[in-house]
Amino acid sequence: MRYPLQLIGRGLQAIFVSAALLGLAACGGGDGKSQPAGKAPTATAAGMLTRGNGPEPDTLDPQKARTDGAFNILRDAFEGLTAVGPDGGAVPAAADGWTVAGDGLEYRFHLRDGLRWSNGDPVVAGDYVAGMRRLVDPATASPYAQILEPVVNAVEITRGEQPAAELGVSAPDDRTLAIRLRNPAPYLLGLLAQPGTFPVHGPSLEKFGGSYAKPGNLVSNGAFVLADWVIGSQVDLTRNSHYWNDAATRLDRVRFVHQADPSAEFRLYRAGQLDVTYVIPQQQFAWIRGNLPGELHISPQLSVYYYGFNVTRPPFKDQPGLRRALSLVIDRDRLATSVTGLGEAPAYGWVPRGVADYTPQQFDYASRPYAERVAEARELYRKAGYSDAQPLEVEIRYNTGEVHNRLAVAVAAMWKEALGVKTTLYAEEFRALLQTIQARKDTEVFRSSWVGDYNDAYSFLQLLQTGFGINLTGYSNPRYDELLAEATRQPDPVRRRALLEESERVMLADTPVLPLYFYVNKHLVKPYIHGWHDNVMNVQYSKDLSRLETE
Repeated sequence: MRYPLQLIGRGLQAIFVSAALLGLAACGGGDGKSQPAGKAPTATAAGMLTRGNGPEPDTLDPQKARTDGAFNILRDAFEGLTAVGPDGGAVPAAADGWTVAGDGLEYRFHLRDGLRWSNGDPVVAGDYVAGMRRLVDPATASPYAQILEPVVNAVEITRGEQPAAELGVSAPDDRTLAIRLRNPAPYLLGLLAQPGTFPVHGPSLEKFGGSYAKPGNLVSNGAFVLADWVIGSQVDLTRNSHYWNDAATRLDRVRFVHQADPSAEFRLYRAGQLDVTYVIPQQQFAWIRGNLPGELHISPQLSVYYYGFNVTRPPFKDQPGLRRALSLVIDRDRLATSVTGLGEAPAYGWVPRGVADYTPQQFDYASRPYAERVAEARELYRKAGYSDAQPLEVEIRYNTGEVHNRLAVAVAAMWKEALGVKTTLYAEEFRALLQTIQARKDTEVFRSSWVGDYNDAYSFLQLLQTGFGINLTGYSNPRYDELLAEATRQPDPVRRRALLEESERVMLADTPVLPLYFYVNKHLVKPYIHGWHDNVMNVQYSKDLSRLETE
């Protein structure tokens, strides 16, 4: 997905866990049953779904959003040409079909009958053209502008060398959208489910400008429409009666609740104030697994939790050896088992397992004994000019949350024990961290994460491309860029895969990022919620869910 800064579930300290469990008993005990005895469940088209959604979204403007919480809401309020299917693959959405030219360089999408905006206006192919042009237009300042890189003239437009009207996306008629590519992009169908490619309702954008994405102003084309946004609390959506498949929608309202603390979110779930959680708290995991097994959903996810080095300024600018030293001494296996403990996999590379048609690469030291790694790290540390008498002093910045704090403490301890590094920990609110990282001037090491926007290794590797809008480290290597560029031009899938794998090895050797672990999806879902499908993209559309109410 995306620049999500997604939170992972943590708990509070053990003494608080005991108090929390006592509170659970008051909420109905641990039998995991949510239906009163003697009541038969029946399907209903009415009702509200309440979803945990992690930290506050950055914006609900599709072309400007960059966080996981924002994308979850936008996928309900808008609809792309394609959507993410139950298995994580691309399926028809606003487009009911498409054709691909023999050379793979032109796609033609056919829009469904009866597409309408939430105000009743017809949705036409030109609205999708407008959305994609807006995405790449430098005036929009979208962090996702470069995801349309394969489209004709997209690169030149994002650089300010061509007007947005020259983008290789056109509408021959109101029901047909044509996309011309400069090179084959086998991931295009998955990419078109990403919110940055969603359509724009021109009249409302023109009328409201910077307030376009506010409740009462935002006109959308999905199954739901934005009704309210209480900052620091929740976003409410209501059913869009103009949606082309409204007859299949089984909910009248969706509420996204924003709570950064997984333990607090869990208490809301147990109190009946949430139907679905965003994550689960690690400290309560054993209790949840034993008492709510039918509600616990854990599955693989295409995402990585990492620390980024700011390579645009000292002490990490032009210091790949120092960055490697800090990476060498991180015991990722211990982090994944003792600090997170929910099935996360230690990350000795950048691209997660499960990505289609790709073999994830690893640091060259991944299989070496830890003692050997420490010995090499100490030598690199010394060559970088540091010692016991003159230790490296560095700051780790991360957003507030128990998991982030515990991981930062653990990493700092490993650096101290192996190398003598003096580490300062600095936690700040989620939005503030976003702004701090983007500015680059106040960061040395920062916490972040990345969720694939589509099931392809390029979704991860493009993130570290020179000049990419969400390349937060400032990393730039001409060889890396050259390999990625060649991969995008390569029609042979075998050769393309080899180029992407080589690019990952080049980047890992430079160590601009310090991956710690690969995420898993982890949710609690009430037993009366039907239609939930776990998938590697961690995408569930509210329109596909329904409730079973009691009579």
